[in-house]
Amino acid sequence: MTRYIVIGGGAVGASLAAQFDAAGIDYVLVARGESYHKLSSDGLRYIRPAGEKTLHLNVVAGPDDVALRPDDVLVLAVKAQQAERAITDWAWRPIGSETGTNGIAAHTLPILTFQNGIDTERIALRRFATVYGVSIWIPGTHVEPGTVIAAGTPAVGLVWVGRYPTGTDELASEIASDLTRAGFPTQVVPDVMRWKTTKLITNLLNAVDLFEATDDEVKQAQAVLEREAFAALDAAGLTRADPSTESTNDRTQLQIAPLPGQSSAHKSTWQSVARGSGSVETDYLNGEISLLGRLHGIPTPANDQLQAALGQLISGGDAPGSRRLADVLPALSNSFLQAPLPATGSFPQAPLPPTH
Repeated sequence: MTRYIVIGGGAVGASLAAQFDAAGIDYVLVARGESYHKLSSDGLRYIRPAGEKTLHLNVVAGPDDVALRPDDVLVLAVKAQQAERAITDWAWRPIGSETGTNGIAAHTLPILTFQNGIDTERIALRRFATVYGVSIWIPGTHVEPGTVIAAGTPAVGLVWVGRYPTGTDELASEIASDLTRAGFPTQVVPDVMRWKTTKLITNLLNAVDLFEATDDEVKQAQAVLEREAFAALDAAGLTRADPSTESTNDRTQLQIAPLPGQSSAHKSTWQSVARGSGSVETDYLNGEISLLGRLHGIPTPANDQLQAALGQLISGGDAPGSRRLADVLPALSNSFLQAPLPATGSFPQAPLPPTH
């Protein structure tokens, strides 16, 4: 029987653990710091459209507290900037069996990568022989340790999963079945990185959330950031999935219910800053576009400037909204002001979660 080792106690990880718990699916939730202390002592305050519950989950503080088994599946649910450390922490752990040690995690166990961006899978494959990329839509809010608001209804989230770099297999189908049973309708896809690349486009606005801006300025920033991204991705030969024509997941199953305390106007990057986490995943979102641009000779000034400005905001300890977007992206006031939204390539309009 598969057991899921969910690494990360944030909005995604805690929601997965809560839903596994409700569905009777074997799991262990691995949290750290204040999240672990809150979850282990008070339980998870889990707020859903149907009501609020306090769940006492099977939670541990780290790898030393888990005796890995040959049928385990590692679920990496930390932020992209935390992924490499977590992967290293788990890769060389021994696998136990009735006859003693049976190899190490990296050579024996599969790992699922739930991160935004398109870099974690490559990091994981340096150590793990079997990697499954995951793209997830989930309207989750995690600002206070031990509390998660999962506003999706009736589904908690929608998932696309596949082998990395490409392919599908029986285990992917089994994982999809378990996730679907747990409230995350899941489609197995042979080209999961196309789906993650599409999600990357939507995440380029996460950093914009940290700056004061009008609605028009946000729309213009989206136009500029996406235009640069499409050029850089095209130069790199990275294609994108179109959920409106390729998805078998019913996107109407993910509606967003207004809930008290839900940060519906704020994305996951803002939530990270609000929690005082001290780091954000922008280097793997806008920074990914900057990287691809530099590798392939494509200018990406807006993504460069936004990444740098957010890095300065974090390192300086400044509050969200303390700087204006127009000052960060001065191009918004001149030639880019009339930039049209790209006609193709952007994420189709859908019940797209605002946070992850």
